[in-house]
Amino acid sequence: MNLLSAKNLSHTFEYELFSGVSLDLEQKESIAIIGISGSGKSTLLNILSTLLKPDNGTVSIFSEDILSMSKKRLAQIKRDELGLVFQSHYLFKGFSGMENLEVAAMLSKKDIDNELLKRLKIYEPINQKVTELSGGQQQRVSIARVLTKQPRILFVDEPTGNLDKETASEVMDIFFEYIEKNSAGMILVTHDEDLAYKCHKVFKLDNRELIRVK
Repeated sequence: MNLLSAKNLSHTFEYELFSGVSLDLEQKESIAIIGISGSGKSTLLNILSTLLKPDNGTVSIFSEDILSMSKKRLAQIKRDELGLVFQSHYLFKGFSGMENLEVAAMLSKKDIDNELLKRLKIYEPINQKVTELSGGQQQRVSIARVLTKQPRILFVDEPTGNLDKETASEVMDIFFEYIEKNSAGMILVTHDEDLAYKCHKVFKLDNRELIRVK
């Protein structure tokens, strides 16, 4: 089943970042996007995840064109079906790690998975205030918060930037297992080509074009 389809996307800030970009994401599929800094990877991810409108082209999620959706429908899809993991954590700083997860669980009407917290190595410190956690622990809490709501599409931007190589590999394994178990899909933006090539497909943004390299 197709989860996301992008056709002929283009976007310009002070200069043209990319044009004619198309890709499709299917159930249980992972896609990585690589490229040099400034090539437009994060901008493309923001367009695919509905955070930014493209200058040209279309994005359909679950066969629905996002530009034609009502605000209510788009808000519902963003809340219930899309999971965004950024390099910045965007956690509620006055809350504990657990309270951050409880907000996600309450909004999505899902349960917090203690086994996931153990695998992410945050089960012990989860009741500490966010400001008392290390950068890597905060990153893993933000990942747990996203997975708690059980989204159908994961949009992941440099998710392991604050993690050591061993923990980063473990986190990516959790993502891959998640999409397989839940018939979900993932689009990953990363500078780490070793990480990228673990995905089913790899695309490179180069000279304003998206080129498939795997």
